[in-house]
Amino acid sequence: MRTFARSTTALLLSLAGALGSYANAQPSGSVVELESPVATSRPLQGLLRLPNRTGASAAVVLLHSCNGNWRRLDERWGRVIASWGYVTLTIDSSANSNCRNAAVELAQDAYRALNFLVQHPAVDPARVAALGFSQGGWLAMSSVERGVIEQTSTNKFRAVVAFYPPCRQFKDNMTVPTLILVGELDDWSTARECRSLVERRDDYGISRDGARGVPIKLIVLPGAYHSFDSPNLTTPVNFLGHHLEFNQAATDQSVAAVREFLTMTMGDQEKANDK
Repeated sequence: MRTFARSTTALLLSLAGALGSYANAQPSGSVVELESPVATSRPLQGLLRLPNRTGASAAVVLLHSCNGNWRRLDERWGRVIASWGYVTLTIDSSANSNCRNAAVELAQDAYRALNFLVQHPAVDPARVAALGFSQGGWLAMSSVERGVIEQTSTNKFRAVVAFYPPCRQFKDNMTVPTLILVGELDDWSTARECRSLVERRDDYGISRDGARGVPIKLIVLPGAYHSFDSPNLTTPVNFLGHHLEFNQAATDQSVAAVREFLTMTMGDQEKANDK
């Protein structure tokens, strides 16, 4: 019995040590001010995670949904993407987020984050992507939609990922590779509207000129509703008349899809880490 107890204790200590080493190996986050508070009337902050490697890395700007819970988004996605070797910056746009009407100022937040990252020594300024959710997905895509915002911005995004964005709001082409993930049963950001966008058709069935745009990849996740990647929605809720529900299978599929897309558009960070 004593031998068994000693063996069990040793095993537990070994596991604890291994888990501790894994936790220590994960990129930690720190809150940063993107601009000097005295230089703007609307300060913007974010949670920055740096990979455990030397040299410049690709980076991802994470844009939250209209609920404004940026810290939860960092825990849900920032931590995971940083573990792949990317710099991540999850910004807090909650001052201008509104689930009914977003403030006009919100449209510039993605580029404010990009302008911060391109000056950071740990970031490769040519490899920064934007990844947004719902309203944040709109923000990410509007940042690279052909138009005034994209054309007048000095720094450019390399790629965009949008989870369940309002696809019907986009009237022009995307200027960089774009991945859209939406639930088959989403009744807020519908798969039908996103298919029309990908096929370059508007609500009236009129085709848009696709020669000037970059193809959009669309993944429709079977059986999934809006906010399918939010673990706090294990119990479904009705929000503003829309069904929100967590879906583990859809989440797993989306994690794999995002990682593959980032690797294809910005390079394999794991290989870079080995150099």
